[in-house]
Amino acid sequence: MTTPSDAGPASLELAPVLDLKAATPLAQALLALRGRDVTVNAAAVERLGAQCLQVLLSARNTWTEDGAQFAVTEPSETFVETLALLGAPYPTYFQPSELAA
Repeated sequence: MTTPSDAGPASLELAPVLDLKAATPLAQALLALRGRDVTVNAAAVERLGAQCLQVLLSARNTWTEDGAQFAVTEPSETFVETLALLGAPYPTYFQPSELAA
């Protein structure tokens, strides 16, 4: 996962494997970006576990409560399919909204 170090809108690239071991690093990376608009790129995701889905859902809720933008973009087919299987369809929970440019 990669993150920028400036204070403007941020992006985060998800790792290919988002399993139990990836949940804590993902949460830490997202917490470091709190207060900024965030775009999460899910293009490389090959496996998504329930723990990382919980982290992403929690982040989405936190960003909404903070009044900041949170979007997951370029989802891989596996990411979209796994979200649906876990009861969190992409369009309902992670469809990008207008982010500040």
